[in-house]
Amino acid sequence: MLRPRRNRRTPAIRSMVGETSLSPSDFILPMFLHEDAVDTPIASMPGVTRWSLDSLVREAGEAHALGIPAVVLFPKIDDDLKTSEAEESYNDDGLVPRAIRALKAAHPTLCVITDVALDPYNSDGHDGLVRRNLREELVILNDETVEVLCQQAVSHARAGADIVAPSDMMDGRVAAIRDALDSEDFTDVSILSYTAKYASAFYGPFRGALDSAPKDGDKKTYQMDPGNIREAVRETLLDEAEGADMLMVKPAGMYLDVIAKVRETSTLPVAAYQVSGEYLMLKSAAAGGWLDEQAIVMESLLSIKRAGASMILTYFAKQAAQWCGKTP
Repeated sequence: MLRPRRNRRTPAIRSMVGETSLSPSDFILPMFLHEDAVDTPIASMPGVTRWSLDSLVREAGEAHALGIPAVVLFPKIDDDLKTSEAEESYNDDGLVPRAIRALKAAHPTLCVITDVALDPYNSDGHDGLVRRNLREELVILNDETVEVLCQQAVSHARAGADIVAPSDMMDGRVAAIRDALDSEDFTDVSILSYTAKYASAFYGPFRGALDSAPKDGDKKTYQMDPGNIREAVRETLLDEAEGADMLMVKPAGMYLDVIAKVRETSTLPVAAYQVSGEYLMLKSAAAGGWLDEQAIVMESLLSIKRAGASMILTYFAKQAAQWCGKTP
């Protein structure tokens, strides 16, 4: 009789025949920061903090010491700096450029990734510049937004960012950002494009963390329909042709089929973002005693990697790095 169970009999055998495994180098830690000197716990995301600049540097160092190779920065911008033109997004002395310089000075081998989008800086709360047409309908301006995104990406590169990650979902922004970076001699700065970013209900806790929810309307004219997967293939081919170095699918857990399809379509590395709503569900279930936190977190991350992700953005990065190789 054929007995597949023989390959599952002991931990040693299971480790030898295992097809997918996790290591700290698989993770990217998303980090929130603000101008305040005091760290602020984020109510919508238990265990996650909005860091002061000094604490950001310390926390990133702790993550890097665990083997996590990269962090990605998300700023909460003071309301008095938000404008309809999002000029603060490319201020070389702004919060993010100062954070990049501090991180690179303290941790030279840490990979610093920056979010390139306008929603933290835009008084309208959208990823792009907003106008109303003659019928008073809300319109997100694509090409005008791309011009600002290019300035933002160059500002981040000037401060020392290793990778810029446009999350805005405007058309043509990858090619434009690549041209802008190259024209300023930042040819070594990589682009991690949010290739398939869906208009998901799982982003709510994140928007609370940054106070970046749209003031009017929604993001469905630029983020993707959750029911579409062929569209993700189209976006993948476009981003690859425009010069992206890496591709991202967001969210991760509910979109494993999209991760697999993007992996199948492109030879570029694929990242996946385990977003705030996914994090909150797992934390809440574990806090209620219904799930074993370590076991369910590691299973969720393993499934994302199994689907084809080379990199996983997760708020569990530090804990997961410590749990790697341990059986709960």
